[in-house]
Amino acid sequence: MAEFTVFYNPLAGTGDVDAVKTKLSKMLEGNELTFENLTELKDGLAEKIAALPPETNILIAGGDGTLNRFVNAVDCDNLQNRVYLYATGNGNDFFNDLKAHADSFFPLPEGFEVEKINERTTLFQINDFIKNLPVVTVNGKDYKFINGIGYGIDGYCCEVGDRLKSEGKKVNYTSIAIKGLLFHFKPRDAKVTVDGTEYQFNKVWIAPAMFGCYYGGGMIPTPAQNRKAGGKLSLCVMYGKGKLTTLMLFPKIFKGEHVKKENMVKILEGKEITVKFAEPCALQIDGETILNVSEYTARI
Repeated sequence: MAEFTVFYNPLAGTGDVDAVKTKLSKMLEGNELTFENLTELKDGLAEKIAALPPETNILIAGGDGTLNRFVNAVDCDNLQNRVYLYATGNGNDFFNDLKAHADSFFPLPEGFEVEKINERTTLFQINDFIKNLPVVTVNGKDYKFINGIGYGIDGYCCEVGDRLKSEGKKVNYTSIAIKGLLFHFKPRDAKVTVDGTEYQFNKVWIAPAMFGCYYGGGMIPTPAQNRKAGGKLSLCVMYGKGKLTTLMLFPKIFKGEHVKKENMVKILEGKEITVKFAEPCALQIDGETILNVSEYTARI
């Protein structure tokens, strides 16, 4: 019998904690499970992890935001416990990235009856994927990230979504993005620096720096980016055109086909990326929002 400490996020996905507990108890029947509400631990998460015996398995039940909290609270580079993921978020971009690259990424854990890698409910080990993560500096503070940094209308969408959630309203990010493109979000001029080389862009709508392929619940801004290949980040700049033209192109980002429009989209790769907007706007890190950001620097 193995021991699992399950850190769950009641705010992830549908918020049906009982269903998550029931599913995990069935999947890991015969093992000992202890459940911890990650949102209640706050600054005590690192201490809770440090107190676990090395043979106790850690299971994270949540989405990208939950993972972001975990990797920023815990020294994952030196963690001795096995860490597993059970994806329960709305977007699950980290999970979808690993699923899309299953053949070249990590094997399923041995000794457990789990669903196949192409099923949403897969339980699999992620230790190798939460080590040596890239870091972004925002307003003088460093944050690790697992997927990407959204800056532009993607950050704006998270800002509006957070406000609607706080008001108890239903959130539709597609609707927010369309309304933002047409009415509310103002594109910024930007200076971009990649490994010391500077670029200037006008009317920038998005400028995400990516470690994985996916962000924003299924968007693929940098389809060639591979978190396990080459130790680099990829930047996507969508720029230069007006509202309607950009709106027509925007849906193609969900298949990665926007990159074909080379007069509107520029992909840059490097180990250190700085994006500075002429006017501040919201930024999101794996779905976690930071307001009034003028620039960020991401490095690996």
